[in-house]
Amino acid sequence: METDRLVDELRAERDAFFEALSIVAPESMTTPGLIGEWSARELIAHLGYWAGHGVEAIHAVETGRADEFGADRLTVDAINATVARIARQADLATVRKREAASVEAFVERLHGMDASLLASPLPHHGMTLEAGIREDGASHYREHADDLRRVLEERPHG
Repeated sequence: METDRLVDELRAERDAFFEALSIVAPESMTTPGLIGEWSARELIAHLGYWAGHGVEAIHAVETGRADEFGADRLTVDAINATVARIARQADLATVRKREAASVEAFVERLHGMDASLLASPLPHHGMTLEAGIREDGASHYREHADDLRRVLEERPHG
């Protein structure tokens, strides 16, 4: 089933992200500047938020409201700034739990959805539901794992 493949991709890319993140010293996980201005804590919160966005996209399509989904949304930059600000107010363990819960909700929705809905358009996002799921899920984790690898390779080893 197509949704099982999406789940497998999400889990694999999430695992690869956390493997790349494992190089960061525990005491540095909340230090700004890992990726741009963000700490690892903010990056984890960011990924968790967008996994939740994927759940919302599935729900919008399932309830026949795909044409409304994203119509009144803030800009991506405004959303990301808000997510980072909230993450800075939480401890790392809480942020990790929230991200894990978002991903598990995403996986649960993917397993429970009708795969024929994957071709449904998300008009305000300019893509299909399947593309949106990948963008909020596996592709997003891959993008930030690549960012981490690049940044960590550039840093001097001590």
